[in-house]
Formats: sequence, C-alpha cells, structure tokens
Amino acid sequence: MKFPFAALAVAALAAATFAAPRPAFAQAQSVAPLDRIVAIVDEDVVLQSELDRDVSNVLGQFANSPQQLPPREVLERQVLERLILQKLQLVRADGTGVRVSDAEIDRSMAQIAQQNGLDLSQLRGALTQQGIDYDQFRRNVRDQLVVQTLRQRVAQSRAQVTDAEIDSLIRNGNLRGGQLHLGYIVVNVPDGATPDQIDEAHRRAEEAKKQIDDGMDFAAAAIRYSNAQNALQGGDLGWRNRDELPPALADAADKLQEGQVSPPMRGPNGFHIIKLIGKRDGGAQMVTEYHARHILIKPTELVSSDEAHAKAEAIRQKIVAGEDFEKAAKESSQDEATARLGGDLGWFSGTAYGSRVADQLQHLKPGEISQPFETDAGWHVLQLVDTRSTDKSGELQRDQARTILFQRKAEDEYESFLRQLRSEAYVEIRLPGGNTPAKAAP
Repeated sequence: MKFPFAALAVAALAAATFAAPRPAFAQAQSVAPLDRIVAIVDEDVVLQSELDRDVSNVLGQFANSPQQLPPREVLERQVLERLILQKLQLVRADGTGVRVSDAEIDRSMAQIAQQNGLDLSQLRGALTQQGIDYDQFRRNVRDQLVVQTLRQRVAQSRAQVTDAEIDSLIRNGNLRGGQLHLGYIVVNVPDGATPDQIDEAHRRAEEAKKQIDDGMDFAAAAIRYSNAQNALQGGDLGWRNRDELPPALADAADKLQEGQVSPPMRGPNGFHIIKLIGKRDGGAQMVTEYHARHILIKPTELVSSDEAHAKAEAIRQKIVAGEDFEKAAKESSQDEATARLGGDLGWFSGTAYGSRVADQLQHLKPGEISQPFETDAGWHVLQLVDTRSTDKSGELQRDQARTILFQRKAEDEYESFLRQLRSEAYVEIRLPGGNTPAKAAP
C-alpha cells in the first residue's frame, strides 16, 4: 500500500546502512560496498546512501509511469539540490534556536496515520511492509516541522505589510474571490544574473514549454526543468485562493482554459510556466470560530521546560478531578492578559493564536481539556468552550487584504532567503559529470 502522505511529511526514506568491520577471511569472500560523499555542504556532507534513498522514493512514486521521469542523472541532480537545501535550512534553523518537541512530532505522526485511516501501530507496520525504516521516517517528519517553523520565522521577520498597501488593495477592487488549482514550473535566474544567464534560463523555460506542447506530461516537465520546491511533486500547487497568488500568475490563469499551459513569463526570480488544472467560484466564506480558555506556564531561568510541563500537567489533573478551570487559571496562569479573566480567550478564528493552538482545537469537543502542549510562549492547558460558524463574506475585508498581502510576500521572501542561503554556502558536488563550484546558485 502506498500512502499519499500530507505535505507535512516528506515521503519516507529507508535508513542508511553502513558495513561493519569484518574479519579478514570474510572480506576475502565478500567485500561490502562503502558509502561515499556526493556533496560537501559547508561543514556537512551528503552521502550516496542519502541520495539513493531519496531517488528510490521518487522512483517508487512514479512506479506506474516511469516515462514521466527525466534521465537518472538529471533526477539525481534535482534530488541532490533538494537534499542540499534541506541541510542548509536545518543548520540555519538550529543556529537560530528552532526546536521541535517530541510531543509535536508525536502529534504529526498521529495526523499522518489518521489521514491514511490507520493508527500508529498500523502505520509502523505499513511502513515496514514498504521497506521504510520507522525511525528514519520519524526523523524526516521532525526535519519538516523544523523547516516549517524556520519558514514562519523568516516570513514574520521579512514580510511586512503596510496600511497603505492594504488600502490600495481594497481601493483598487483587487480582492477577488474563487480558487485556482495550478501546476507550476519556475526556471530560476540567479541574483545579479548576467545577460547570458538570463538567456540560458529563458532557453530552458522555452524548451520545457515545447516539450509540454509536444506531449510531455506537465508533472514530468516540472520534475525535469523546475527549480521550485515542489518540483519533485510534479509542480502541483494545489487549490489556492485567487488572492493568495501573485497577481501576474492569477491574471495569466484567467486567460487559460482548464488544461491549458501558459507560455514562459518573466518574473522577479526567473521564468514561470503555469497550467490551469481547475477553478472554482468563491461563495459564502463560512469560518469556524472558537471560544476557549487557557492556562499558561512559562519556563524561566529558574524553571526548566520540563518543570513547566510537569506543573501544567499537575494543574490539568486537578481540573480533570473537578477543580474549576476559571479558578485554576486565575491562581496559576502566567498569561497576564487572560489570567484575571479565568484564562478566557474569547471568540477567535482557528489560526489567531498560531498553528499549535489551532491543531489542539481541531481535536477537542466543547468542554474537553487538552493535554499540556508547548508553544514559543510556554506550556499551555486549553479548554474548548464552544464553536460556531460565521459567514465572513462581507466582513473583515481588511484582515483578508492583510493576509493576502502577507502570504504573497512570505512566499517571495522565503524563496529569496533560500537563494541567498544556497549562494552563500560552500557547496561542492561530487556526482559523476563534474563538480559544482563553491557558492554556486541552484
């Protein structure tokens, strides 16, 4: 059974194995293959075993249509670039203090299992059947959570939206409803590119479009030509609100019929090609709102995270045993804004307090109390009081405009961040066919 795992989890990779030392007479009979370095990335390396794992995974995804994949050497380069960027992001995340707790990984693993109609023990068995090491899969999930957190931090620090930009978006009537499902190919142009580099990127984009026009599947062309992060997923952007997309892409999609592919378009970071897979109109925007209350316990220089966790757990146990939540919040919560209110957060949309709170709300029924969970602020105990559905079609237009502008900027800023990260790194590629010099942009 093959699982269409959610974007949260990268496709599972089998664990790397290394030959252990063997007696001389055994070596004479059988020589174990040695792992080798295929890329040096600053002070880290990418091993052949890591590359083989990821390549094997892509081959497995396209087992029923191998003709869609590029030649092996092209695929290896694509996969290797993804591994290099992954390592660079993990190092940067570690250096900036990004941490993911075991509890967060456990929740993500449970979500993956649930999305595939399994419990955790069944997920472990299914992965084993596919020859996928469970511990390696878990490490991959952890890495993805780290990268997601890094992405959020970069976006929050770089993607600033001004009131003037919001006013302009609303005044010009550019808040358009509906959703688009797009395929996406981008051929990057390095920062400070020379005319020859721009011409080469344009030529590659034109070649991709010609191959698609001649019958190549768009997903196969994305794998072969695209530099986008989702290239190995066939360039599928999924359903996006029209206003979340860069205006140039949304405008180009409006000129296409479903199934049609645009010509290459020059953008700030390269040449873009899109395919309109589908479109749907936006109706009433029904939003689920939550009424909840919480208790916050903060780690300090004197109170470790584990001790704060234990205190939050003890408070939860008292509430479960019958103590009033409001009373416990007033006595113990360290959230100055809500403690005097009994921890009351009022009514809010699911993402108002971040993804970790939103995740807890998804699994609670009115009256239920969460297990202690950690955010950047500390350890929380959350009680869901009630939920309601509200039509926001004619309301919160300003918030909608702010969100749209932020999402556009966040995506552009993170792409710029990745290009900068890659260009500043020392990268030496040791695949057959030549080396890539240090500090070369992808």
